[in-house]
Amino acid sequence: MRLFRSLTLYMALALGANAAVAADQAALEALREDSLRRLVVHKAPRDVSQVPFELADGAGTATLEDYKGKIVLLNFWATWCAPCRKEMPQISELQAEFGGDDFEVLTIATGRNSPTGIQKFFDEHGIDNLPRHQDPRQQLAREMAVIGLPITVLLDRDGKEIARLLGDAEWNSNSAKAIVQALMTDE
Repeated sequence: MRLFRSLTLYMALALGANAAVAADQAALEALREDSLRRLVVHKAPRDVSQVPFELADGAGTATLEDYKGKIVLLNFWATWCAPCRKEMPQISELQAEFGGDDFEVLTIATGRNSPTGIQKFFDEHGIDNLPRHQDPRQQLAREMAVIGLPITVLLDRDGKEIARLLGDAEWNSNSAKAIVQALMTDE
């Protein structure tokens, strides 16, 4: 009988958790408009790679694990990628509005991108609030199934992937801001 009660409790908790994830998914999907309609919200959070990437200015390496505890907008990009170049100033605007202890934009230039070229691009566009991290051998990008650029991945506070968008989007739009705000207020 005790085993039956434990199993029943476990199933109730599991079903309740699945219902909460489905409700969160539906709430985020409802906020998608215009270019953010292409944001794919996962049915359940997914594990992410812990392959290290290079920090800006040769400051060592980090992994996505280091960002647990905050909502992260992870953007894989390259200096030669036209859509990446178009959206980066918009991503910078999102960081300016929401960045802090609870939210962070994490930009990782993947493939052949010289630190000088990245700095030049940021200087040309007045971007001084985003990291210039790199994944020169595309190890993290491969593990994260980055099949084209740009790819933007949303991570929850547990460091799990909850949504992904292939291609550029208007990351300074009302829709993007509503999604970030919803993620930040969801406890």
